[in-house]
Amino acid sequence: MEQIWHDLLFIHWPVPVSMIRPFVPQSLDIDTFENQTWIGVVPFHMSGIRLRGLPTMPFASKFPEINLRVYVTRDGKPGVYFISLDAESFPAVKIARAFYHLPYYLADFKVSESKDQISYSSKRRRFDTRFHFQAKYGPNSDPYFSKKGSLDHWLTERYCLYANWGKSVYRCEILHEPWPLQKAEAEIFINTMADIEGLKLPDIKPILHFSKRLEVQIWGLERLK
Repeated sequence: MEQIWHDLLFIHWPVPVSMIRPFVPQSLDIDTFENQTWIGVVPFHMSGIRLRGLPTMPFASKFPEINLRVYVTRDGKPGVYFISLDAESFPAVKIARAFYHLPYYLADFKVSESKDQISYSSKRRRFDTRFHFQAKYGPNSDPYFSKKGSLDHWLTERYCLYANWGKSVYRCEILHEPWPLQKAEAEIFINTMADIEGLKLPDIKPILHFSKRLEVQIWGLERLK
């Protein structure tokens, strides 16, 4: 599958490994940077969604998404594990749940841009309306590429995701160029994406990174033994 990701904001907080452990399958190791792990909230919107070599997908070719993620490894390969993903497209939510075993939820979004500032609002539908995010954000530096071994690189340069279904764990390879990052600023008005029993974001200023546009290829799932 091919996708283009736009106006993506990485919002990261350091958290104890012990806090993350209950939310991740035991067959995956919690990844750490200098003995510290991180949790991220990532709002963006995507377009150009299509199966490789085919036209864009009807009714699901572009939509906003926000995800809550942590960082894991398996067999020495670092990746992303999603605690939740909220999207506006009903077909995309159904497809991702069925074929990628990802915890997608339907949400309502309002996204607009003015003078390099993104206004972003999401609120999960139905009985999960407590999960709400509202912010304004944008870049405040020139683009750069992260250096290997840095925290910027550790947080962003990950080329697979992990998912689970029952007792099975899967890996999905993700191919793209290195992230063109920018330092960012954000006014976060509401953020209850991590309001889950057992999770608590620290009351500190998060680390922010912005990326304007990235073309991505996503492969199928591989079941891990």
